[in-house]
Amino acid sequence: MKIRYAERKDVPLILKFIKELACYEKMSDEVVATEAILEDWLFDRKRAEVIFALEGDSEVGFALFFHNFSTFLGRSGLYLEDLFVKPEYRGKGYGKGLLKALAKIAVERECGRLEWVCLDWNHPSIEFYKSMGAIPMDDWTIYRVTGERLKAMAKE
Repeated sequence: MKIRYAERKDVPLILKFIKELACYEKMSDEVVATEAILEDWLFDRKRAEVIFALEGDSEVGFALFFHNFSTFLGRSGLYLEDLFVKPEYRGKGYGKGLLKALAKIAVERECGRLEWVCLDWNHPSIEFYKSMGAIPMDDWTIYRVTGERLKAMAKE
């Protein structure tokens, strides 16, 4: 297995993986990203990065991540937004390879942690993450403001 960073020419492939993940998570109707939006935010603004897991020359999984910051640690961390391996390639070590690659990136960049969220119903992924040494943060709840409410809040 090889891991490689995404390049600008990979934007259509990145969007394809995002849509496959959304389908798996039963959230396809929430994807509004386009190739133009992804190209702008990933490659022009450089707000997130993508790595791929390859079998031979074929991309079989991806991870999209970005830096966050821990005030308690006083340093950046890596936040994994999306990790997805095509169903026919699961159980072959690609997800583990992507997580190990992210851990290596975090260590090389002197990050204090690697973190992500997982849907509560996704028991196969939860068990996989726990097997990799991840610890659920049961005492934390994610809050989110989006769309019109976000715009309204900004005006208040």
